[in-house]
Amino acid sequence: MAVKTAIIGLGIMGRRMLEHMLPHEEFAPVAMWDPAPEACAEAQMLAPGVPLAASAEAAMAAADLVYLACPPVPRKAYALAAAPAGKAVFLEKPLGVDLGESEALVAALEASGVPAAVNFTQAAGEALANISDAASSGAMGEMAGVDMVVTYAAWPRAWQQAADWLRFRAEGGMTREVLSHFLFFTQRILGPLSVVWAQPSYPADTALCETALLARLETVGGVPVSILASVGGAQPDRQEFTVKGSLASHRVSNFSDESVSRGGPFEPVSPTPADPRAVALRAQLDALALCVAGRPHPLATPREALDVQRLVEEMLRGSDR
Repeated sequence: MAVKTAIIGLGIMGRRMLEHMLPHEEFAPVAMWDPAPEACAEAQMLAPGVPLAASAEAAMAAADLVYLACPPVPRKAYALAAAPAGKAVFLEKPLGVDLGESEALVAALEASGVPAAVNFTQAAGEALANISDAASSGAMGEMAGVDMVVTYAAWPRAWQQAADWLRFRAEGGMTREVLSHFLFFTQRILGPLSVVWAQPSYPADTALCETALLARLETVGGVPVSILASVGGAQPDRQEFTVKGSLASHRVSNFSDESVSRGGPFEPVSPTPADPRAVALRAQLDALALCVAGRPHPLATPREALDVQRLVEEMLRGSDR
């Protein structure tokens, strides 16, 4: 039977997941909720047959799986209400912004024993599987490092404008929203990272999020990870990271476009699908179905998300070792 699912938070991510859950044979959205009437109206246009609940609690009561697409701060309370009731939990990233709160959340989720995962969108993708295999098999040679480059003309991006919290330092910013994906990916391949130094830049208005970040991280064995992120200037979005080996290097652009170099130009690993987002979301939902069923899956665990959060928050504070 399809898993009865409640969606809490009907912004862009909640609506995207709703749209792709509707045709998926493993999921049955049965309730949804958001405090914003505009977001609810847009969700109802996508899924007129899915009831709007009167509250988050009412939505969760109708479901066996709760997908939390709300901002980080309220996410913990909803997860801690769902898990003791025996409901599986799928959380958006970042896991949180306060480390103590997130540590308590992870401990509670683990103690509850319910299936739980965090939505780092590359977790079930072919790029992560391909690069992991190439690194572990020796096909890449000796690991030389990772370069992350993220640049935007503006933050939030045009399609994110409705999520106003993304522009504030308290919960938003590109480090939490974008670089966290690449940090998760890198730790899956290279193992735990630590921050060597980090230099964030912030605007004069102290309420607003970072506009740039330069950082160096390292693995336990000293393999370097370099980060350059910035906002400003007339330019297209650039989101890429390169996992470098002595024999071959793999680059992932726009979250899923994988290419490889063996010393020459980077060449695509496979043709780009007509709708990369649909392919990625289908893979995530396939993996989520495994998670809910208690079977092995590639999704990020809450503890992995906590490890990423530690790196993110340390970089946002700035570190000069």
